[in-house]
Amino acid sequence: MTRIVLISLLISLLYACDHATNKEPVSEVPQTREDSLLNATIEAHGGEAYEQSAYTFTFRDRKYSFVNEGPSYRYEAKYEKNDTFFEDYMDNEKFSRKVNGEAAALTEKKETSGREGLNSVIYFATLPHKLKDPAVNKFYEGEVIIKDQAYHVIRVTFDEEGGGLDHEDNYYYWINKGSNFIDYLAYNYQVNGGGVRFREGYNKRKLGGIVFQDYVNYKAPLGTPLAELPSLFEAGKLEKLSEINTEDVKLLSTQE
Repeated sequence: MTRIVLISLLISLLYACDHATNKEPVSEVPQTREDSLLNATIEAHGGEAYEQSAYTFTFRDRKYSFVNEGPSYRYEAKYEKNDTFFEDYMDNEKFSRKVNGEAAALTEKKETSGREGLNSVIYFATLPHKLKDPAVNKFYEGEVIIKDQAYHVIRVTFDEEGGGLDHEDNYYYWINKGSNFIDYLAYNYQVNGGGVRFREGYNKRKLGGIVFQDYVNYKAPLGTPLAELPSLFEAGKLEKLSEINTEDVKLLSTQE
């Protein structure tokens, strides 16, 4: 009888061990509505093409380039100012500058300013690619109609850690329900006394799998809620400031 009991215990232990080593897979956390919508938007604008990409373009008489290799990236800007030739480089947050071909020693303030300026230009040129970064917080704000077209509204804030110097800025993105393109965006900023901007996208074109577009840049009175900007825009109550054009876009390497 004792022998039978021991055998039964041994079988139970073997079953328990086998069951423990073959656990049921942990179910994935369901995507939020914001994440699902943003993923569809990134896919519409370029998706996986962003991860392995190399481009050059001109913005306000400066020559920019970016190379993405998975999580690694390299940004460059080349420009002339007061008969002096500058070359700015950014390798995974590490910033450096050459002046007339020679490495320049930079103060912390100049290094930070150069990094933020270069990163900002590439950020806007490749929207919405960087909106999937961990420091980005996304909130679904419902739907609106702009010029008879339905849009999803996403509000974006940034964590202090990883969100850059302008982490206190707030953004709104109006995503076309039919195409998943970002047709409009807005933001407020705190530096230099603060401001409110609204951008209307136009001249969308696809190159090497990635969609590039230009913007008409509008100004709203300081303190204007971002959610109210589309109605002010349709009413003609925003001041046109400039055009934000990404020009002469070219591939630096063969893309699909």
